[in-house]
Amino acid sequence: MMTIGMLGGMSWESSAEYYRLANTIVRERLGGLHSAKVVLHSVDFAEIERMQVEGRWDDAGKALAEAAASVQAGGADFLLLCTNTMHKVFDQVQAAVDIPMIHLGDTTAAAIKNAGLTTVGLLGTGFTMDQPFYRERLESHGLRVLLPSTEDRATVHRIIYDELCVGIVRDESRRAYQDVISRFEGAEGIILGCTEIELLITQADVPLPVFPTTRLHVEAAVERAIL
Repeated sequence: MMTIGMLGGMSWESSAEYYRLANTIVRERLGGLHSAKVVLHSVDFAEIERMQVEGRWDDAGKALAEAAASVQAGGADFLLLCTNTMHKVFDQVQAAVDIPMIHLGDTTAAAIKNAGLTTVGLLGTGFTMDQPFYRERLESHGLRVLLPSTEDRATVHRIIYDELCVGIVRDESRRAYQDVISRFEGAEGIILGCTEIELLITQADVPLPVFPTTRLHVEAAVERAIL
């Protein structure tokens, strides 16, 4: 089995889900006492979040690049950047290591295309929804990506940072997300484009097909890791 590198802590709530899913899926595939071989570097999200708000993306990229190098030094064979938003600096991180990275947008796009869909609604942080880096990656796969209204984007972002990132999961917020999803016009499916959203929303909560980016990312990693 290859060793999966994880660069997480953004937030640790979702990184814990990455670790849990990797081990669960390996056990499902191999049985018995098998578990995933993982090297995890977890950053202090408060420092990264401050850089996000201040628009210091290059500084954030440098910080994550240094962390990625430590994951490589720890013996990882390939690397997952365990956050949708920080895929904005994906190229900067990849340039700092010799091991390959699996792009979360690519694994998500592959699942959407395998489902035969072409038009999807995107939920994520304000950075992921407002800035082109993530949407353009998806569109490069031939997908059409729809966004919520400005007001709905603010609601989705607030719930992620004020609640999910600090371990708060509220039924009221789940209903708010369901309302946002119901207002997408023309969407054939919904991308849960923030790793924390999967702590709040599952397929059972949404009539349209949902694409949980964390699970899809981990499934791709396990598929690569098992020789």
